[in-house]
Amino acid sequence: MISKAWSELSTEEVYAVARLRTDVFLREQRVDDDELDGRDLEPTARHWWIADRLGTAAYLRTLHDEEAEHADAHRVIGRVVTRADRRGEGLAHSLVQAAVARYGGEAMLLHAQVQVRGLYERSGFVAFGPEYDEAGIAHVSMYRSASRPPR
Repeated sequence: MISKAWSELSTEEVYAVARLRTDVFLREQRVDDDELDGRDLEPTARHWWIADRLGTAAYLRTLHDEEAEHADAHRVIGRVVTRADRRGEGLAHSLVQAAVARYGGEAMLLHAQVQVRGLYERSGFVAFGPEYDEAGIAHVSMYRSASRPPR
């Protein structure tokens, strides 16, 4: 598993991540929102992925929002994606767990596609509010409270 800030990414890594996100979000899921939203470049953005011989197998991005969308959750997980041939292996779960391990002392938020909300529930996220359409796909907002620091 790899975790880097934008400034640490090589051009090959940027390409591999963009390729996976484009293949899944734009081609497969027909997402109609801007994939390149400018947030990848933010100094607080962190890019997490698992690579294999074919490139990027799974990926997610963490951001820090100045204004919390819900409660005290400034840390946001997004762009969670797994390549079709590697789905069902727990790669996305491993990435979410790594992000929780790093930022678990902070409350966290994400917008989950409804069909994979169980992935996030296994990491302590709880759905709140009604389901809604985001980029043409049913989503639900999910929140994870800050973990208590170990004693």
